[in-house]
Amino acid sequence: MITKIRKVKFEPERKNPIYNVIMECPYGKQLFVKFDYTYATETFGPLEVNYNKKNHGVKLAWYTKEVENMTVVSFLEKIASKINNKYNFDLKANNN
Repeated sequence: MITKIRKVKFEPERKNPIYNVIMECPYGKQLFVKFDYTYATETFGPLEVNYNKKNHGVKLAWYTKEVENMTVVSFLEKIASKINNKYNFDLKANNN
């Protein structure tokens, strides 16, 4: 993963955990992604995407394909995995 995580706000107490992540991209660009994990479908999905202060709605595939060379789901899974490890949060154990 080329993009580096710089700042995280993690909300595990919600029905579906929410991740707010600011990342440093190549060439000094900045990417903000707000995404959640849905227990019902067991998938991660973007809720909000901003690249260099430009709103892209929930569209993230353009970035993951062009810069990271991976799918949106695998990109979000890698980010969530790092955050979950940092906060000692287990998605499987917290499924209510």
